[in-house]
Amino acid sequence: MQPSAVLETLLLDKWRGPFTSEVMAHAVAALEQGKVLYLPQLPFRIEEDEDDLLDPVTAGAARKNISYDPASGHLANATVDAVGAVRLKGMMDRFGRCAARFLEDLIPAYASALEKGRTSFRPLEIAGRTSSPRHDDKRLHVDAFPSRPLRGKRILRLFSNVARDGAARQWRVGEPFGAFARQFMPRVGAPPSPWRALLLDVLGITKGRRSAYDHYMLNLHDGAKLDADYQAGAPRAEIAFPAGATWLCYTDQVLHAALSGHGALEQTFYLPVAAMAEPGTSPLRVLEGIKGRALV
Repeated sequence: MQPSAVLETLLLDKWRGPFTSEVMAHAVAALEQGKVLYLPQLPFRIEEDEDDLLDPVTAGAARKNISYDPASGHLANATVDAVGAVRLKGMMDRFGRCAARFLEDLIPAYASALEKGRTSFRPLEIAGRTSSPRHDDKRLHVDAFPSRPLRGKRILRLFSNVARDGAARQWRVGEPFGAFARQFMPRVGAPPSPWRALLLDVLGITKGRRSAYDHYMLNLHDGAKLDADYQAGAPRAEIAFPAGATWLCYTDQVLHAALSGHGALEQTFYLPVAAMAEPGTSPLRVLEGIKGRALV
């Protein structure tokens, strides 16, 4: 595959609108069709007194990233002291607010329904990191969360490469979601009993009750990662996002793998399918078409 098949470039150089109606329509169409929206001229500026926070030692070894919850103010997996934590929260919160305003201006139809999730900072190098196949994000996959059932909601993520040494962030992007799903869905068994989903919720293992949709998405995530032949031979395009670039996509729809790089900020958003311009392109509607029934 050529990168042009999966990448849509917008030459925007500001985080605030107004944007032209043509740009806004182009952006939402590209995202909902399963493309990566690439913004090579839209850097997120790190302040001079924040430069030391980009050092890999800022992150603990327990996880692959530092997580910040804007709702609670909780910072996880950071090794900084109390003063450093305040500074790190400030940087990540500023990025999250910047990302939210950008999306509200670029796709105003999403604004009222967009739910802001966690902000993450990824200062550690990806290349050379070892993990089990199921947890290895260097393998092509779609995003699905075992502990957070989404019941069809979309996962929209915005990234900025802030690597202070100029290192690019290397991604691999796979085939369209529909083709992937039609290949893997016949291997996925029926969802477990609704009582099991209720039990997981009551016990606090999941934050909400899993739907049939969540069952299928989790199995698609695992199925792709665990299939060595698919990882070796699936259609793919290699993309290098340079330092200073920003990009965003629906990571529940775009098959992706992060191969190398360090120093990325990321903001997660959730969006109900009903708020989309073209709900039929969502994984929920694609999977319902394959199964011939409602999955939520």
